[in-house]
Amino acid sequence: MSATDEADGWRAFAKFLGDTRLVSSSHAEIVNDSKGANDMLMMRSTIASLLAVLAMSSSVYAQSCAGSPVSVQILGSNGPGFNRDRVSAGYLLWTGSQAKMIVDMGGGTHARYSQAGAKFTDLSLMAISHLHPDHTSDLPALMWAGRQSRNDVLPIVGPSGNEGVPSISVFLRRLFDPKEGAFQVLGATMQPASVNTGVVHLEPTAVDVTRTEPTKVFDKDGMVVTALGIPHGNIPALAYRVQTNGVSVVFSTDQTGTNPKFIDFATGANVLVMHMATDMGNSPTHASPAVVGRVAQSAGVGRLVVSHLGQFDLNAAVAELKKSYTGPLTIGADLQCTPVQ
Repeated sequence: MSATDEADGWRAFAKFLGDTRLVSSSHAEIVNDSKGANDMLMMRSTIASLLAVLAMSSSVYAQSCAGSPVSVQILGSNGPGFNRDRVSAGYLLWTGSQAKMIVDMGGGTHARYSQAGAKFTDLSLMAISHLHPDHTSDLPALMWAGRQSRNDVLPIVGPSGNEGVPSISVFLRRLFDPKEGAFQVLGATMQPASVNTGVVHLEPTAVDVTRTEPTKVFDKDGMVVTALGIPHGNIPALAYRVQTNGVSVVFSTDQTGTNPKFIDFATGANVLVMHMATDMGNSPTHASPAVVGRVAQSAGVGRLVVSHLGQFDLNAAVAELKKSYTGPLTIGADLQCTPVQ
């Protein structure tokens, strides 16, 4: 690179930083003027620092997750719309240094999973709340990336179906069936565990969303997971509660917050992750900020984490939420970790 090219590059970056004096300076002024040279050195130092921060950011998040006995990590905190700073819904439940459970796999969570430092070999359970694309679209990408890292059974839990939506079992067949699936290249993942295919074996369980009491879906190695059907328009949907190492986490997922059984389900949880996808008070599919606050307050949770954030004035929504919720509150962000205690 010539000296002129380098100066042009610094000038462009100075424009990005808002330094109009450097932008308007000639090449000779930047190179030869002693103050300009000092500015150039300072800019180089600034760039190096920025790059170092960017390089370390994902590893810092991962270390903060792995440093607690139990923690929740948000892979994606965005709601259904577009957002350049957030990806679609997804969560990890960490125990120590292992991400043991993933809840939902919306668009972008495949990349966030890697940035979090999670290992596919550590997963004990995959859980899907419902079959909207912003909660499931990265499932094939995750399976494709991790399929050869293990050849054991990996349970995957999801809702039963209705006349308009397939069950989790039918959904997986439509994706991965070796003869008729959309991703037939992943057909081996649907083979019985007795067949040695050299890849991970998915073992689906469909939970009846019409049951009024929680259903136990996982109980192994000190981690117990239960699921409860919740109202989300006409889409079968599940909330999940995880109990491990003496603490509990509840993932509300998408719901209106109008099922009183959910308050019982979430009561006493150390952390409640609840979706705040709308600021409207009459949505047929999502809880309003006021309802989110009332549910968390009624359930007496230790901490409320709001995620799946919609396209609205977040400050105003939080202010509305705080009218009915007085406990600790965390506003979710991608790769954010919350220790559970």
